[in-house]
Amino acid sequence: MPEEKNRSINFGLTHNDVKENKKVIEICELDLKNSRISGNRKEEGNNLGKLGLAYSHLGEIRKGIEYYQQTVEIFKEIGDKQGEEIALENMGLAYTRLGEIGKAIEYYEQALELSRETENRESEGTVIGNLGMIYSSLGETGKAIEFYEYALKVARETGNMGGERNSFGNLGNLYYQMGEVGKAIEYYERSLKISREIGDKRGEGDVLKNLVIAHNRLGEIKKVAEYSEQELEILREIGEKSKEGQTLERLGLTYSFFGEKEKAIENYEQALTISRELGNKRQEEIIIEKLRNLQETKKTDGYYKQKTEVSKSRKKKNGFSLFCVGRK
Repeated sequence: MPEEKNRSINFGLTHNDVKENKKVIEICELDLKNSRISGNRKEEGNNLGKLGLAYSHLGEIRKGIEYYQQTVEIFKEIGDKQGEEIALENMGLAYTRLGEIGKAIEYYEQALELSRETENRESEGTVIGNLGMIYSSLGETGKAIEFYEYALKVARETGNMGGERNSFGNLGNLYYQMGEVGKAIEYYERSLKISREIGDKRGEGDVLKNLVIAHNRLGEIKKVAEYSEQELEILREIGEKSKEGQTLERLGLTYSFFGEKEKAIENYEQALTISRELGNKRQEEIIIEKLRNLQETKKTDGYYKQKTEVSKSRKKKNGFSLFCVGRK
């Protein structure tokens, strides 16, 4: 899902940490009060937009929309079309999150009209891409492809490599959903290349996960292992412990499928350590059971009490799944 934004200001809302957002809200409310006292309407609009973002990040989306609406009214009043466009775009995203697709399209189309009126090509491409995602979710694949390809064209014309990367990824997702997995992989690989060029580690990790899923669907398990190893490296760099544990568990299952039991055990043990660090008791039990099945004749630190043979059905390719979590 696209990120909400307030490009008029350097706001710095980069995650959904509740404690952090509550602090932001306190600061923004004080700033809003001061901007109203001084009569600075532009700053008032910016502060309302910040509050909309903060409440949206806290999951209070309707409250966020109330602030966005006030932002739109102020920017319209003072003739700040860029600020108005951004607020409308955030409203489109908020209604998308609420599942109110009709309203989301309505606000995105208003934002699109303003971006074209102000000749803001980058914003135009972003809104077009967001509309593509909506039509994709509605199953209107032809329309979605049209929007994604147009967003890609705009991104290339404006030198927006991040937008280009996103468009390739969106096209990959769409073709995957359509069952054209080979074509999806082509787009994912282009998206991966750009993510690496612009140094977006988090984006790189997301695309690697998509490549893992696509190759798994084709039964190309060696590719699954290859991309999972790359994903694991990225997740460690950016400190995503939970996802790191999931990827290690997937690698354990992959190497188990290949009959490389030592590698499988090594990955499962690392996944087990992480599940304990995170206090995930259920996942800890699942991994211990997988280790028990792999250990056959050995005993390890409390993993099992009696030897167990590896189930032959685990090695059957039919129905083999590498994932502990669903696709985004």
